[in-house]
Amino acid sequence: MTKPVTMLIIGHEEQTSHDIDALFAQANMTVTIERMANQAQLAERLLSRSWDLLLADHQPDSDAERALALAAMHAPGVPLIVLTRSSPDVTATSRLIEAGAQDVLSEIDGALLAVVRRCLRQSAHWLDFQQTRLALEKSETRFRALAANLPGLVFQFVLEPDERIFFPYVSEGAKALLGLLPNELQSQPDKFGALIVADDLASYDCSMRDSRLRMTAWNWEGRVQIGDEDDVKWISLRATPRYTQQGAVLWDGIMLNITRNKQIEIEIAHSRAQLAELAAYSQKVKEQERARIAREIHDDIGGTLTAIKCELLPCLDDQPRTTMFYRNKAAAIEVLTDMLIDSTRRIALDLRPGILDCGIVAAVHWQAREFSKRTGIVCEVDCSDDDIALNGDLAVAVFRMFQEALTNISKHARASMVQVELGETGDWFLMRVVDDGCGLADSDRDKLNSFGIRGMRERCQQLGGHFHIEGNAQAGTGTCVRIDVPLDGNPTGE
Repeated sequence: MTKPVTMLIIGHEEQTSHDIDALFAQANMTVTIERMANQAQLAERLLSRSWDLLLADHQPDSDAERALALAAMHAPGVPLIVLTRSSPDVTATSRLIEAGAQDVLSEIDGALLAVVRRCLRQSAHWLDFQQTRLALEKSETRFRALAANLPGLVFQFVLEPDERIFFPYVSEGAKALLGLLPNELQSQPDKFGALIVADDLASYDCSMRDSRLRMTAWNWEGRVQIGDEDDVKWISLRATPRYTQQGAVLWDGIMLNITRNKQIEIEIAHSRAQLAELAAYSQKVKEQERARIAREIHDDIGGTLTAIKCELLPCLDDQPRTTMFYRNKAAAIEVLTDMLIDSTRRIALDLRPGILDCGIVAAVHWQAREFSKRTGIVCEVDCSDDDIALNGDLAVAVFRMFQEALTNISKHARASMVQVELGETGDWFLMRVVDDGCGLADSDRDKLNSFGIRGMRERCQQLGGHFHIEGNAQAGTGTCVRIDVPLDGNPTGE
C-alpha cells in the first residue's frame, strides 16, 4: 500500500483494534486505526478527517444500522463493514446488507482481509467515477454557458429517412439570430426554412443533402430574412453529421453572423470536443459494465440451470426407475438449487469464487469433478504443476472461461470425454479444453445471441491474450478451445 489505510472502529473494545492491526501487519498492509467506544460523537468523528474504512459493531448498545445511516449522510462512499461479536442470523445480515453494509462478519481472519481489499478497490472505482461525473458536469455547464452567450445559434438538426426534420436542441441564441425562441423552432422546424431568402433555398437544400449522402461536414452560407425586407442577415452554418440508431442523420452545428469573430468558432469546437470525449468515455464504462454483468449471469446462473435440466431429463422418460433414483435426482437438484442461490448472491455482492483461494489448478480440478458429477461426462485435468501463480483477477477470468467452456460442452457437444490441459510457457498461461463431441459448426461461432463464445473472446482480449476455438461439425471430431493469456494480464471487465 502506498499510504496507510485509515480505519474508524465503532463500538468495539480496545482488543479488537490490536487484533485488526496484527492481521493487517501479517498481510503487509499499514493501517491507522482510531476507535470510539460508542456512537455519541460519530457524526463529528466522520467529518473530522478522510476515512478509508469504517468497522462497526452490531449489538443493542451499538446499532450498526444507525452507524450506516450516519455514514451515508456524513461520509458517502466510505465502505462500512459490520463485525459482530457473535454469528448474526440471516435476517439481521440481510437487513444490514440492504442498509448499505459491505459485509457482515464475526471473525477477524482472512475473510475480513478479503472484504477490506474488495472495499478498497470499490472505493477507488467510486472515486474515479465521481471525478469523471464532476468533470462531465463542469464541461456541460461550460458548454451551455458558452452556447447561451454566443452571438449566434448552436443547434442539433435531424433529417429522418422519410424527409421529416426537427431540432432536438436549439440554444438561446435563436432569438437574437433568427428572431425565434428555441422552443418555437423545435415545435415548428419548418419555420427555419421559411426564413431563408428564396434565392438561397436551392444552395441550402443542396448542401444539406450532399452532406447526408457523403456523411461529410455541412457548410453553408446564405441569407435569412428575420422581419421586414431590410432585416436580412448573412449566416454561416457549420455542422457535422452522424447516424442515429433509427437510421436518421443528426447534425451538431452552429450558425453565426459571418462578421463575428472567428475566435468564437474555435472556442465552441474545443468545448464540443471535450464534451464528446467525456461522453464517449462515460458510454464506454457503461457498456463494459453491461457486458460484465451479462457474462456473469450467463456463466454462473446459466451453467447451473443447464445442470438442473440435465438432472431432470432422465426423470421425464418412460423408463422404470427406483425410488432411490428419484431421491438421488431430487437431492442433486436440491444441491444445484443451493448452488444457484449462492451464485445469485455472489453476483449481487460481486464476490470472487472462494475455491480460487486454493489456486487456479485446484479450482479447475474441483470444477472438473463437479462437472463430471452433474453430467456424467468424464473430465480429466492434466497439469504438471501443483499450482500456477496468477493474480486474483486473472485467476477469476481464467476460471470463468473454463466454466463457460464446460457449459457449452454440456449444452451442445454431446460428448463423453473432456480433456483439460493447464500449463505456463515463459510469461504466458495456457489452457486447452478438448471434447470428443459433435464439433462446432461455422454458423455457431458468431451467432447474435452467442454470449458464451463471445464472452470468452472478450475476456481474452481484455487480458491481452488470444482465444482460439476449432471444431468440425461435419466430421464430428469434437471441439478444442485454446486460451493463451499473459501471466501479468490485468482484466478490465471484472
